Amino acid sequence: MFLRLVADSFTRRPKRKMLTLAALALGMAVATAALSVSLDVGDRLAQEFRSLGANLLVTPEADSLPLEIGGVDYRPANAGAYLPEADLGKLKTIFWRFNIKAFAPILELQVKADSFGADSFFNPPSGPSYTVIGTWVNHEVKIPDGTTYVTGIEKTNPWWQLKEGRWFAEGKNECVIGKNLVAALGVRRGPELPGGGGVVANDKLKPGSELFTYTLDRQQQLTLRVVGILDTGGPEDDAIIVPLDVAQSLADKPGQYRRLYVSALTKPEDAFGRKDPKTMTPAEFDRWYCSPYISAIALQISQELKGTDVRVIRRVAEGEGTILTRVRTLLWLVTIAALLAAALAVGASAAASVIERRTEIGLMKALGAGSGLVGVLLAAEQLLVAFVGGGIGYAVGILLARMLGQKIFGFTPEPKFFLFFMVLVLASLITLLGSAYPLRRASRYDPAPILRGE
Repeated sequence: MFLRLVADSFTRRPKRKMLTLAALALGMAVATAALSVSLDVGDRLAQEFRSLGANLLVTPEADSLPLEIGGVDYRPANAGAYLPEADLGKLKTIFWRFNIKAFAPILELQVKADSFGADSFFNPPSGPSYTVIGTWVNHEVKIPDGTTYVTGIEKTNPWWQLKEGRWFAEGKNECVIGKNLVAALGVRRGPELPGGGGVVANDKLKPGSELFTYTLDRQQQLTLRVVGILDTGGPEDDAIIVPLDVAQSLADKPGQYRRLYVSALTKPEDAFGRKDPKTMTPAEFDRWYCSPYISAIALQISQELKGTDVRVIRRVAEGEGTILTRVRTLLWLVTIAALLAAALAVGASAAASVIERRTEIGLMKALGAGSGLVGVLLAAEQLLVAFVGGGIGYAVGILLARMLGQKIFGFTPEPKFFLFFMVLVLASLITLLGSAYPLRRASRYDPAPILRGE
């Protein structure tokens, strides 16, 4: 009988129920869309943020040791420690190894460079020196577990774009020059070489576009073939980019590098993430260590790469955290606003429904129904509306989330089964909260005045 009374309320007043259902479904659709996007937007934005470049810098620990006397830093400007290239595979063995998206070692040195000529070996040019940057482009790193991982500067610094030509090949004496050196070294791009992938010389350079380079102490000499022109918008536009092994040969530092850029997927640091690990309890430290905070990943890297100082590039890391936090906050505010609007709409509809059914409620009480039974009956009707409206809102919200995710963030959120139950629970809660006052008022009706028509 109870279920029959609940079902009959929908057939006798379908318009009122449909309005309540529509208001609730709309609110839950917006909430579902915002929650779906919010749950996935972190991973998507983290991937997009990697276009900002590396967020961790690894340098020799010895370089960070102070050497000051009377406020004067006595460390040599060009001297410093080096790190072993052979240890870089250990980066993919840390706890958050899958969050390490790319890394690239850097070795810099100063050289003289000029067009390749007959007299260059005997009369090197007396002009300015140029920076040679040795690094990886698509380098295959051996991981201790026997697998390999391909990484390089294109992944850590994706804004490094070639204006012309191609990147150098591993193991070859090839180079890419910054766009500002084209005029300085007298090099221009040309189609004369096979495949159109080379660079040819102007009147001052021999065909074949070769550069003669030698170290400042003139102990190392090397002829490089220019294969591309680089445009970064930074100091690299005035540099010569070569394979890491070529730079190691010029610097006489085989198997070594000076600094390492690491690009890692991280979680924005909150108050707990910024807490000093030395002040944490063992339980807090385990929680911090097992969370992808950038500081936790930095510690894990320093533990694997002995003798290193791992610093967070704050400009990148803090910018990522700020943007991600604001986007998530906005989505949560939209969710709260949608739920509040749905609760108000349900409350208004419930109040109007109670007024319309005043006579019916009075008759039920006159026939012996208690206030509790009347309240339960009306609440059951509202819960049925909540389940139906929540289900419809979830379905519409998933479609809306896919549209918003694709149009705004460039990804499609995947439907989550647990979110369906969350939406039903939220729909039930806001329906009961919105209807609480009208239902309480209905349960307190005195049947005598109602039946007398007062």
